[in-house]
Amino acid sequence: MVFKEIQAVVKSHNFTLLIFLFIVPSSMISGCASSAKNAPSVSINSNSAGTNADDDFALLEEEYAGQMVEVPDPLEPFNRIMFNVNDALYFWIVKPVSQVYGGVIPEPARICIRNFFSNLTTPARLVNCLLQGKGKGADTELRRFAINTTCGVLGFGDPALDQYGLEPVPEDLGQTLAVYGLGDGFYIVLPLLGPSNARDSVGRLGDWFLNPVSYVEPTKAAYGITAVRFTNQMSLNIGEYETFKSMTVEPYIAMRKTYAQYRARQIQQ
Repeated sequence: MVFKEIQAVVKSHNFTLLIFLFIVPSSMISGCASSAKNAPSVSINSNSAGTNADDDFALLEEEYAGQMVEVPDPLEPFNRIMFNVNDALYFWIVKPVSQVYGGVIPEPARICIRNFFSNLTTPARLVNCLLQGKGKGADTELRRFAINTTCGVLGFGDPALDQYGLEPVPEDLGQTLAVYGLGDGFYIVLPLLGPSNARDSVGRLGDWFLNPVSYVEPTKAAYGITAVRFTNQMSLNIGEYETFKSMTVEPYIAMRKTYAQYRARQIQQ
């Protein structure tokens, strides 16, 4: 029943959803998954799929008082234009589509769908744990995948967390490159993709190849699946971007600092 409803949403909003696909990439992830509180932006960055958004945002606010991380912004004129474009697309397309989707799919079903995609993107987190030499993290991801795929019925449930306390390990290629000594580089607001930096932009590409959805054929089907994934995630986080903007005098600067601080903290974990 859930999948029939999703199919109906995709068909009735085909063009809008395809645009939305490019607004909300996998990343901050995986990415993430990813939420707007993790990376306040036009998009939901999923490089860290499956993390607790409320805890991450609270910790981030605490760290602001102690240490600020700055990233060079030589492309500021371009970045500001892209920020405004992405901001408009959020209010004109992303939010309306997410609200329609949320009105069709009940919240319990959307949570199950979020769990499914988080389980599906295990390879990205697992590989990056291994590349960083985090054996315990890799073991946790393997155990989570085994438990959720079986007891959780293909990952729609999350008994690994609910019953065994195994939290997902939010690792991505951007963090891996940082561990190997690659710096942030310059800050950039990607057209339709949101805040990033030179290193993380490369990491996004690598993580895409670790995502099983990227190998789905035909390509349109992969786009459709990804669109559903992020529409689903956005429907669970409507209002967070607005809250972020209302708390800042200069949203562009606040977003740049928040992104840099958030990524720095992820790398240090």
